[in-house]
Amino acid sequence: MKVNYLKSLFFVAFAAASYGVLATFVRLSYNDGYTTAEVTFSQAVLGLLGLIILHGFSKNKKENKEKKYALSDKLHLVLCGTSFGLTSTFYYLAVHYGIPVSICIVLLMQAVWMGALVDFIINHKKPTLVEIVAIVTILLGTLLATNLINESHVQLNATGVIFGILAALSYTFSMFTSNKIALTMPSALRSVYLLVGATLMVSLIWAHALITQPFHFSIFYTWGIILAVFGTILPPFLFTKGMPIVGIGIGSIIASLELPVSVMMAKFVLNEKVTLLQWLGIVLILIAIVLLNLGLIIPKRFKKIKNK
Repeated sequence: MKVNYLKSLFFVAFAAASYGVLATFVRLSYNDGYTTAEVTFSQAVLGLLGLIILHGFSKNKKENKEKKYALSDKLHLVLCGTSFGLTSTFYYLAVHYGIPVSICIVLLMQAVWMGALVDFIINHKKPTLVEIVAIVTILLGTLLATNLINESHVQLNATGVIFGILAALSYTFSMFTSNKIALTMPSALRSVYLLVGATLMVSLIWAHALITQPFHFSIFYTWGIILAVFGTILPPFLFTKGMPIVGIGIGSIIASLELPVSVMMAKFVLNEKVTLLQWLGIVLILIAIVLLNLGLIIPKRFKKIKNK
């Protein structure tokens, strides 16, 4: 049991790190002249093919054939998968509109407090004092991490910021539903249905651009493969495999690894400037994530504190 739990922790951590390196690869693909439509479409298509192959080699293949899963579960997974397609599209558009990668990831991490808001709306769960403090800490950390306090001349493209926030909204939905739907279905098969939804959404959004504009098919054997592996194949598969065992509490904390990984990639690969205040903001966000989920890890000891 302990081995399975440790493996699940690793799965969630690696999935988060995969998302962390993604924006840097997207920026590099833009530098090579590829469009957002080409990037998102190639990633979705190659990712779906990769997951179908992965499912084909699944150890439980024979067992899967013998089981019949409810059509409603399949449709729910496809529907939820559209949020993965939206997250990629919005996130890449934020990068396209010139938002630094180190700031794009900070915008995406707003999904942390958005998750608490969704929990309140759907489950009518009022935020506790600890949760309120954590949310305020995240917002303060965001101000520092985006460097708006340190440098008054910092200008962020408004359209890019909006897309970054939209990415956080869709990412919130992805995280909220990834450990709730069709849990009896094997991870590989669940991921296939999720990616069907993502591919349909991406194809729908970029249909006009894909039809009316020249398409560079070289994306499929260059950046498309890399983006598919780190952005489409590994994260959904590993999240659906690890989250149900790890739990949303520790899972959310481990998933925050995406933030420092993305910033370090931006600094060392893209040579983006990351100040000490920005690192402080990132640390504050990470602390807030731990606070938000600490009650799920040690509920008995933390329950009294949260209810004060």
